[in-house]
Amino acid sequence: MGNKISKLQVSNFRNLQGDIIHFGAKINCIFGENGNGKTNILEAIYVLALKKSFRKNSSFPQFLGIDGEKPEIIISSVFHDKNNEAFSYSARLLQDSSEWSVNGKPVKKRPEIALVFVNPSDAYQFHNQSSFRRSWFDQHIGMLDSEYKKLLSKYTTILRNRNTLLSKKPSHYHQQLDVLDEMMASTSFEILEKRKHFIAEIGGFCKQAFQDVFSENHELKISLESKFLNCSVEQIQKILQENRPKEELMGFTKNGIHKDDYVLLFDGYNSYEFCSLGQQKMSYLSLLFAYVELFRYKFMSFPIVLIDDVSGELDSERWQRLVHFLERSQFQVLITTANEKFKEELDKIEGAQKIIVHAGTIITPAE
Repeated sequence: MGNKISKLQVSNFRNLQGDIIHFGAKINCIFGENGNGKTNILEAIYVLALKKSFRKNSSFPQFLGIDGEKPEIIISSVFHDKNNEAFSYSARLLQDSSEWSVNGKPVKKRPEIALVFVNPSDAYQFHNQSSFRRSWFDQHIGMLDSEYKKLLSKYTTILRNRNTLLSKKPSHYHQQLDVLDEMMASTSFEILEKRKHFIAEIGGFCKQAFQDVFSENHELKISLESKFLNCSVEQIQKILQENRPKEELMGFTKNGIHKDDYVLLFDGYNSYEFCSLGQQKMSYLSLLFAYVELFRYKFMSFPIVLIDDVSGELDSERWQRLVHFLERSQFQVLITTANEKFKEELDKIEGAQKIIVHAGTIITPAE
């Protein structure tokens, strides 16, 4: 945890050429016209760290550059850990497999590279899609708590097996469902406790983050909505069994913590129902930066923050405040823009690393 990236080189990844990209330890401004590869740089780092993309429906075929001679992608990098010790980290991605290495040696367990991806356009999905909210909270809680990821994986397996029994109804499936319901109830209880703990922790940072980023005083809180909230294991199991007859007719599990939802409250009101689009975007960004602070509080180090062009999603006054916030911050940030006015604002940041991308090529050397 607490790693910073200093170099990146890719082969056959989207439109990016094989240039070595150098990053500074604090603010890195990535400039270029739309479609030239700015976001691809962020995505390559994201894929290297998390083995997936932040874009929808993106996998190996979409990653693969059209001019690649071989159906393989190589992503190479150099990171510095929180003790400033350098290590190389690379990935070789194929259609059906992947290989990872650290300091030139193959590894099965990948290093933990903590990232926070910031895209204000995601605010719409966050406020309008419960599935996006669930995925957001599951991913970010999991980054802080490895046990949460294990519990979530266990719950997913139980849910899949339960749905198979409800759908196919093999002989003696009721007894099997009894066993699964007991397992699901205990796992659900543990997951709910961790979700409540996370909400309580991040809630202490949300208001200050809004003030720090946007110089406005608003109360941000998160509310967890679950029919199993504050239930004991026995009560959760009872609810599962009471709903089972209907679910047997439907052939799948309708009730469970996989249907839980979250509400972002803005001064006590549901931000989806009562906030303007601008306020929703500011609330979402404040939540992300509150998470960055919570991460620092728990691990005494920061994640890398990737910010994909905010200039089209916020007015000039708000992104100016964001720039000033980044200047004061201590985490490493990579921020992209094609907006000339926003570029001028970023150019004013003393000591920032400037990276210019044209047609997938880095056309200026690192300063």
